[in-house]
Amino acid sequence: MKKKKEKTFYKYQCTMTAEEFVTTKQAPRPDDLMSVKAYYEMHADEDDRPLVMKMRLGLMPEDKPEVKEEE
Repeated sequence: MKKKKEKTFYKYQCTMTAEEFVTTKQAPRPDDLMSVKAYYEMHADEDDRPLVMKMRLGLMPEDKPEVKEEE
């Protein structure tokens, strides 16, 4: 019978939002880590998430006229 290899988990904290997250790989520079939310706050022009996702996250009102469903 083979032994299962134990996974090591590393806890990190976002430097901007103080949000905690867990990874299975050790970060080379933990002080540079940031959450996805913090990244998109800093780089709003690079936010390429679909409009549906933005609405789910509460970043856009659901009744915004720009959002049109394709027929």
